[in-house]
Amino acid sequence: MTLATVLIVAAALIAIGLYGALSQQSFVMLMMGLELMLNGGLLAVIGLWANTMAGAPEGQLLAVIIMAVMAVDMAIGFALVTAVWRKRQADVTESLDTMKH
Repeated sequence: MTLATVLIVAAALIAIGLYGALSQQSFVMLMMGLELMLNGGLLAVIGLWANTMAGAPEGQLLAVIIMAVMAVDMAIGFALVTAVWRKRQADVTESLDTMKH
């Protein structure tokens, strides 16, 4: 695969994730959109690393750091969704007027 093809696929993943994050009302679908955007960014980083740095370990380290940030982001996000569900029984964003209790 050429670098242009990888970057086009990465841009498509980011665009689909952005649309999903902005158009959905469910917390789970919102988190899935964010995950797609992060995966698109990761694909772009790996594609750039493979085609420009000729296998230098810095690119692999950056990809591992991005995956760790993705895991932490999703864990915190789903913990917040669980807390909102337990407190308010709300599973969509429109049912929350404010974040105060």
